[in-house]
Amino acid sequence: MEINVLNTTGQDTGRKVELNDQIFGIQPNDHAIYLDVKQYLANQRQGTHKSKERNEVAGSTKKIKRQKGTGTARAGSIKSPLFRGGGRVFGPTPRDYSFKLNKKLKQLARKSALSYKMQQNSIMVLEDFNFEQPKTKEFINICKNLNLTDKKSVFVMGESNNNIYLSSRNLQKQKVVSASSINTYEIMNAGTLVLVESSIDVLNKMFKIA
Repeated sequence: MEINVLNTTGQDTGRKVELNDQIFGIQPNDHAIYLDVKQYLANQRQGTHKSKERNEVAGSTKKIKRQKGTGTARAGSIKSPLFRGGGRVFGPTPRDYSFKLNKKLKQLARKSALSYKMQQNSIMVLEDFNFEQPKTKEFINICKNLNLTDKKSVFVMGESNNNIYLSSRNLQKQKVVSASSINTYEIMNAGTLVLVESSIDVLNKMFKIA
């Protein structure tokens, strides 16, 4: 399928680029998207949560009352989880939440996410641009020209560009990523996906499309 190429002023350049149907026109697989997004979010978790159990709580180990004859339940230590200030029963412990997924499944998930964005007409192609130095104001002007100021948008670059990345870093709703590192979560979370022209060839190579 063909899509018009826009310039940084938001005007049509008169050129069109071909977006491969094997990437942007497949039947989306919802379960693949679910698994890939689940893995991404799980990998973000630090897993450093910890609560103290009864053997870690500070306190006396002296038996606090006699075993029988009190009319209440027996109790052997003030550190019992039944008492205020005692240890916690089955509390959280540090753990690793990350898990692995098959490479082909992750590819399918990204293709499915890109196909959804194409179906929703949420993809635009922008001609290549660069900044001589980081300028947030210039990046904001480009977003205004593309009517993306108040929309969540992800700019997909052909290769990492530090000046453009630094120009967008302070903006809440805009994000800049390279085509080789884009993931399913970022695609699905974006309201609009802005493909810089050079990123299309990178995507074709990444998905091994001739």
